[in-house]
This record gives sequence, C-alpha cells and structure tokens, in this order.
Amino acid sequence: MNILVLTDKYSPDVGGLAVSTRRLAQGLTQAGHAVCVSLPASSVAPGAVTASKDADVTVYRLGPHRRADDTLADWFDHVAALHARHHLHLIHGMYIAQPAFVAVAAARHLGIPSVISARGNDLDRAAFDPGKFSQISWSLQNADAVTAVTTGLARKARAFAPGCNPRFIPNSVDATLFAPGPRDEALAVSLGLTGAPVIAFVGEARQKKGLTILLPAFARLCAQVGAPPGHRPILLLVGGVRQDDEPILDVFCRQNPALEVHAVPHVAHEKLPPYYRLADVLVIPSLRDGMPNSLLEAMACERAIAASDVGGMPDVLQGGVNGILVPPGDLNALADAMLTLSSDPSRRAELGRAARETVASEFAPAKEIERNLEIYQHVMRKT
Repeated sequence: MNILVLTDKYSPDVGGLAVSTRRLAQGLTQAGHAVCVSLPASSVAPGAVTASKDADVTVYRLGPHRRADDTLADWFDHVAALHARHHLHLIHGMYIAQPAFVAVAAARHLGIPSVISARGNDLDRAAFDPGKFSQISWSLQNADAVTAVTTGLARKARAFAPGCNPRFIPNSVDATLFAPGPRDEALAVSLGLTGAPVIAFVGEARQKKGLTILLPAFARLCAQVGAPPGHRPILLLVGGVRQDDEPILDVFCRQNPALEVHAVPHVAHEKLPPYYRLADVLVIPSLRDGMPNSLLEAMACERAIAASDVGGMPDVLQGGVNGILVPPGDLNALADAMLTLSSDPSRRAELGRAARETVASEFAPAKEIERNLEIYQHVMRKT
C-alpha cells in the first residue's frame, strides 16, 4: 500500500505525537509499505514545502500561514498533489483535530479511504473548543475508521459522534532499545544524582502532566523521609519544563531551597534509556493524558511506576501488580506511593519485572503495526 500520514508533529519535534507518528511510519515501511508523512512546520517559509528522508519514509513539511484556514487549504491541496504523484491508497490522520479533518476531507475528495486516530489532547481538550468541535465531530462521523490510543478516548469518540465505532489500538515500545541495564554512574555524577533515591519524570513537564501536583507531593515525600540534606530524594525532570510553566518550578525552588530538583533539557528519544535506568521511581502524575510513551518506556526498563489513574494508564497498569495507580490530583496519595516505592527496593524490583513482562507481551511494535494494518485492509475492502 501507498500510505500518507498527516500529523502535527514528527521527530525530531518534541512530544509523544512526534514519537508515535515516527514509530508508525517506520513500522509500516518495515512491513513493506510505502509511507510518506506530511505536516505543517514553522521552520518552513509560509506556503513553501520541503522534503526530507527519514530512513525509507519521505517527510514533507509545509510552511504555515498566519491564518489557520489558509494553512489547511494549502495542506488539502498538497495532499491532492501527493496523491497524483504517489497514487495513494489510504490517508491516516494522527490527531483528531486539524490532521484528521484534512485527512478525511482530502480522502473523500480523492475517493480513497481515511483512518483517524485519537491521541489525547484532541478529545480531552480541543473538542471543548467551540471553534474546533465541528471539525472534530465531522471527522469522527465521516472517517472510514477511527482508532483510539486509550479506551477512555474511544468512549469519548462515541459520545461526540454517535454511530462512531472506534477501535482501541494502544501505543507500543521497542523493548530492545528500552531495556533494563546497569546504572550509568558517569551520567549520574554529571547530573548530581548520588547517594539518594531518584524520583524521575520523563517528558515535557507542564500543568496538564501534573507539575503542580508533582512538586508539592515531592516536598511532602521529603518531609516524610526526614533525612538530612544529601540523603533526601532527588527529583529529576528529564525533558525540561514547558516555557509557560517555568515560573511554577522557579517559585517552588525558591520556596524550598533545601530540596533538590534537577531539570534536564530535551533528550533525543533513542538516548533516553540511560536516564530511565537512573530512576528508582518513575512518576506520571498527569491530570489528563493519552497513553504516554514514557509509561511504556519506563515499564520496558523495569522501573517501578506511580501514575495517575487517567487516560491510558489503567489500560496498561494493574494497580499493585505492575505499578501503582493513584487518583489524579491527589498529591498525598502520590507522595505516599513515592515513599512506598523509594523505601522498598524489593517491591520496586517486583513491580519492574512485572511491568516489563506486560509490555513485552502486549505492547510490542509489531502488534501495533499489525492492528493498524488490519484496519487499513478492512477499509480498503469496503471502498
């Protein structure tokens, strides 16, 4: 098949959507299909188009205009041009907002099928913007197939578009790249992570991801531990803090000068495993979420996880079996979970082993690609 994937982000862009889109595109090419990806990119001049290769995937980046409707109109025309060039069999829109709308509209115009995927912010937040809801609901109702990365998003899709029948297709993880291994002591020393338990968060820290819950929960943890400076837990934020939310961290650090918080800027995806291996406990305190790549990556690295019971977390974690789930927004419960795990190495090891077994058996990339191809083949037969 010749497949076009539309998205808002693609590696090396920051964020889970960029990682997930690249994983899908690369997996499809490895399965023998021809794939190109198209996305708006602020690095490109308005109205211009650049093309680059990412292994066997051709990536087209379009320069956005000041007005969103001009950008979408250009994107629609670009898809039509790609169809004329590549004889596309199917268009997949990753994110049920602008990419999905262009994917469905262009596919209907060209007489080919479309598949669209709910990822998280699209139905958790963008759907509640009156200016975006009509495009989102129209896309859900008119796509040939809808997938959702969590069962909760599938339920929302059905609520927003009666008659829509989404299929749950979770994210996956490369368990050969993300795997347990020895602690990189040189990296630990360079980050100042010596002699104390490490509580880690991986991803761009921001309010939606629970930054305003994590910080006071960490302070509560340190108070409960009661150890002297140098032996208290250390909070490691890998991926930095979103610019708009940096003042939150700045205020916390000024108010708690004795607590150690280390923020590491964005780390390339393939270089993350050593950072996971530094963590005694991996925390995902999200208030809303899809299925974070960091969840599956940490599980593959045999990390003990404390995560909010939101989004895709309960689709993956069985509380007390392969991780700990806490109520979203409950900083006391999060602090208690961090204390339980950071003080019990055998419990951490037990949960970590079970976590890796889960992702190795249920969340392998080959399964994600197989599930998507089943959808593609189904809609191809229908059209």
